[in-house]
Amino acid sequence: MSIETRKYTAVVVGAGPGGYPCAIRLAQLGVKTLCIEKEYWGGVCLNVGCIPSKALITAAKKYKELDKLAEMGIEINTDANLNVEKLQAWKSKVVGKLTGGIRTLLDKNGSDRMFGNARFISPGVIEVDTAEGTVRVECEHLIIATGSRPIQIPGFSYADERIMDSTKALDLDHIPKRTVVIGGGYIGMELGMMLQKVGSEVIIVEAQDQILPGFDPEVIKFFKRKLKKLKVTVHLNSLAQGWEEGEDGAVVKIKTADGIKEIAADRVLVTVGRLPNSKGLEALGLEMDRRGHIIVDKQQKTNVPGVYAVGDVATGVMLAHKATHEGEICAEVIAGHAAFNDARTVPAVVFTDPEIAVAGLMENEAKDKGYEIKVGKVPFAAIGRALTANAAEGFIKVILDAADDRILGITVLGPAASDLISEAALAIEMDAEALDMGLTIHPHPTLGEGMMEAAKAALGQAVHILNR
Repeated sequence: MSIETRKYTAVVVGAGPGGYPCAIRLAQLGVKTLCIEKEYWGGVCLNVGCIPSKALITAAKKYKELDKLAEMGIEINTDANLNVEKLQAWKSKVVGKLTGGIRTLLDKNGSDRMFGNARFISPGVIEVDTAEGTVRVECEHLIIATGSRPIQIPGFSYADERIMDSTKALDLDHIPKRTVVIGGGYIGMELGMMLQKVGSEVIIVEAQDQILPGFDPEVIKFFKRKLKKLKVTVHLNSLAQGWEEGEDGAVVKIKTADGIKEIAADRVLVTVGRLPNSKGLEALGLEMDRRGHIIVDKQQKTNVPGVYAVGDVATGVMLAHKATHEGEICAEVIAGHAAFNDARTVPAVVFTDPEIAVAGLMENEAKDKGYEIKVGKVPFAAIGRALTANAAEGFIKVILDAADDRILGITVLGPAASDLISEAALAIEMDAEALDMGLTIHPHPTLGEGMMEAAKAALGQAVHILNR
């Protein structure tokens, strides 16, 4: 039986936040393009990651905030109930609307779509197993956007009902009474705090000596206090060894400095990082790093002519917005434009409560790199809008190069940090000085005023806090 052959100028394998923008932009630039996806249009991020997690995190936050309404004089005379079935239905509706939008955007912009499992035969030849049979696809340019998957640690198989990766945690049909979270990084903190807010007793097990490793020490110190206030137990310098079924749920064994401890749990959430989906690419002869990331240059080119990689499968941080940027750069390059990935910063956001957001260097990183710095820090308690929103936890910190007052980085811990950080990213990309931000009139009363005030504080010119 003969195999149907289709020819394209460019083929994108993977329709996540790196792949689908690449395919859309290629089609916009007049390149004959095919986008192949085997599981989710929109990828892990949209279907079982970024979007559904933020939907549930937002719902959990609103649910918990009901306790604070009495402070504002809003008295609720009946108890609030969390209907998990309706919550999951709402989350799925949000996801469905966005995935449908991606299919429409690919179609309307002129990119072909194919649903099936791609097998790489050579740099210019792919065979795709679809529901209708195998299709041979030939192309001049191949873009690999296959994403990543959660790391599975020994003794904790995701095939077991009690053991969850982030995907399973976002699809719970009930709230576990007790949840052990293995990994105190950003995913563990986001989902752990979400589960705590809706009534689960959360225990975090972290192998390193701090939660949120790599973040500003002041941020870590804040959340150490916050978790204690929320009665979230944290075991640091501890390794999860395995688990067994007990009389009352699972019994998780962890190795600590004081020996082996046992923790009772109904569910165990493993959040120890992700690995690139780079297996099956052997026929292409791609150069990879020790973790399996495909090595790329500033035009997303690999060591093999005509082959590109974007997103989590490529070198660099594993963030959706980084993937989208790379996908669009890659499309421009294939279309013959002089495009390069020269981003000075990839902002990072953690959707804890309050949120954390970072662009550029953190204070400790700037010092480690040998910079002489100036620091401006404004607490949200000094920002009128934060007080009126009853959300005054945290701070904005601006880091300057003392040599010329240029902004090296900004850290935001507090309400709407995920939105505020975009101004910081723009400032760093534009090589802005503190006064560029400080002399920009910000509307009042807003949270954004804190950015202006922190920039002025770094220069000793703040008027709403005491200068140091």
